[in-house]
Amino acid sequence: MGKPINIIVVTDGDKMAQKTVETAAYNIGARCISASAGNPTRLTGEQLIYLIKRAAHEPVVVMLDDKGKHGMGSGESALAYLARHPDIRILGVLAVASNTEFTHGAHVDLSVDCHGELVNGPVDKLGQTSGYTDDVLYGDTVEVLDELDLPVIIGIGDVGKMDYADHHARGAPLTTKALQEILKRSGYDGTRCH
Repeated sequence: MGKPINIIVVTDGDKMAQKTVETAAYNIGARCISASAGNPTRLTGEQLIYLIKRAAHEPVVVMLDDKGKHGMGSGESALAYLARHPDIRILGVLAVASNTEFTHGAHVDLSVDCHGELVNGPVDKLGQTSGYTDDVLYGDTVEVLDELDLPVIIGIGDVGKMDYADHHARGAPLTTKALQEILKRSGYDGTRCH
């Protein structure tokens, strides 16, 4: 058994999120598993492990999405599988806010808001903290996060959107900043397997 593969999970996978996450992953020198995109996630945990192990280098960014399903959806099932797999080390999770109702939400270490600032606590889908009174971030693929032993959870608004502040054509600045923060807080030293 070699060393576990370092990955970052993003809890969103629609077309806009995919382009943005691919851009942000490139910006930080990571490898994005584009096949993990989908709304909802179409790949199983086993299929994701296979793709992660074939990635050219680390860290590997994986997108997981439940498409608003209540309870344990396909994205959360895959996330739980990855979190418990001995060959995988999750450096952190980018928890994406949505308007999903009646979810338990997840606690975040901090968030990147729509202005690119690091803020304590969660943000909403627009990346705003104003008027936000809860201490959890609500999204459709985040309910399982509190149950898993994850080193870093960073919140963000709707990836790639937030009034174009995070658009891939602008270089996905908010998602890039969030991924950089995960790397920093995880203690990842930048070693890669080529």
